[in-house]
Amino acid sequence: MATAARFLRRTLRASEVASRLLSTSHSIVRRAAYTTGGIIDVGQPTPKSHPELLADEEITPGITSEEYISRRKKLVDALPEKSLAIIASADQQMMTDVVPYSFRQNGDYLYITGCTQPGGVAVLSKETGLCMFMPDKHKEDVVWEGQTAGVEAAVDFFKANKAFPLSEMKKILPEMIEQSKVVYHNAKASTSSYRNFDAFRRASLNNKVKDLTHYTDELRWIKSKSEIKLMRESASIVSQSLLQTMLLSRTHREESQLAAKIEYECKMRGAQRMAFHPVVGGGANGSVVHYSRNDKKIKSGDLVLMDVGCEYHGYLSDLTRTWPPCGRFSAAQEELYSLILETNKECIKLCKPGTSIREIHHHSVKMLISGFQELGIIGKGKSIQYNYLNPTSIGHSLGMDIHDSTSLTSDKPLEPGVVITIEPGIYIPSVPILNEKAPDRFRGIGIRIEDEVLITENGHEVLTASVPKEIPHLTTLMNMGGGGSTTESHEVRAACN
Repeated sequence: MATAARFLRRTLRASEVASRLLSTSHSIVRRAAYTTGGIIDVGQPTPKSHPELLADEEITPGITSEEYISRRKKLVDALPEKSLAIIASADQQMMTDVVPYSFRQNGDYLYITGCTQPGGVAVLSKETGLCMFMPDKHKEDVVWEGQTAGVEAAVDFFKANKAFPLSEMKKILPEMIEQSKVVYHNAKASTSSYRNFDAFRRASLNNKVKDLTHYTDELRWIKSKSEIKLMRESASIVSQSLLQTMLLSRTHREESQLAAKIEYECKMRGAQRMAFHPVVGGGANGSVVHYSRNDKKIKSGDLVLMDVGCEYHGYLSDLTRTWPPCGRFSAAQEELYSLILETNKECIKLCKPGTSIREIHHHSVKMLISGFQELGIIGKGKSIQYNYLNPTSIGHSLGMDIHDSTSLTSDKPLEPGVVITIEPGIYIPSVPILNEKAPDRFRGIGIRIEDEVLITENGHEVLTASVPKEIPHLTTLMNMGGGGSTTESHEVRAACN
């Protein structure tokens, strides 16, 4: 990666070259930057540039322009009369002054526009349809960052009704705000490009500005057939990848190695990125709900908990398994694991239209409290201690974000097309941290079993069912020989000693 000094020198050289080219022929430079071999480059895959990824009429893989237009209409129809919706893209976050982090789009902006690039602002109303303000691009930027979508792409590819350069937004958007009775925006988006406009500030002072999130969360709650297909593939990718990682854990016991393996396997199968930083908790690290360090060696006899997910063309998966890399559970581990497994399976049975996440959660709490009391982990009448051992909900909605449609209440009845997780667990640290009094034999054990569940017309479908979770299946998997390989058998025995 170039240093800041080299970056500035290169930028100046690129600027000089661009200036000379511009003085020769503006139209030639413009076309050369915008096309590659006769194919228009809009800064992201298109059916012509990536026919292996997108079919004709798709804006993003698996999602057609017709579906995006339908989403926009549903949102406009859901809003009150004379409303204006402002939906900002995510900003590019920087690691240093010249090194960007990998960009991930804001879920609402992607859901409405299909644009995976930073810096834009979409405005939606019944009067104007979709109006997109696209980032201004300097010619020297193309040398460093490549082509990005502009005004032409907004209309031709993303099917916006109108489009303008972002630099003109300060002239156009204030009038649109003034003419609206209510202004909705994705308040959690990081951009501030329109929030400093006087018209927006006046609207806010007059209580005309409201959060759009509830409306978009309602739309994103039920997945379309095309979205379900993408989510199935995302779940399949992470399931296959975790299975390969489980096999590797027999001989490779570094948390960092297993984290690297799961990411490699997911990306080799077509995932664009991980859905979140993998949780790889060996032994007592598994009792940290969102453990992220992944820097310890897993000891012989310890369990390993892996909570992982990947992103496949905008749609996420979420899966957790806990297993003994040495191929056998201790008596204490098996007692706890059996309780969590039974809770997982019973809660999945409740997943059907009409049931709510809150109802499933209450059922899981009753099961786990009863089980913890039988094991002597909490005393009779001490159910308040349950929250110290499992502070999480039984599950959450899943989709374009790992916790999707978060503004909707957990009392909302499940419907066909909704995807949720079911993830009971227990987290007992090596030494008491809060006011819990678990027996010593359970100390340092963390267990979570998480599955991804699609609600169907007649019940449910477990999208991650292919990954083993029954004790006999796990022990068989961990004790499998390497196709008769003596070397691998020796490696497994050595790792477990």
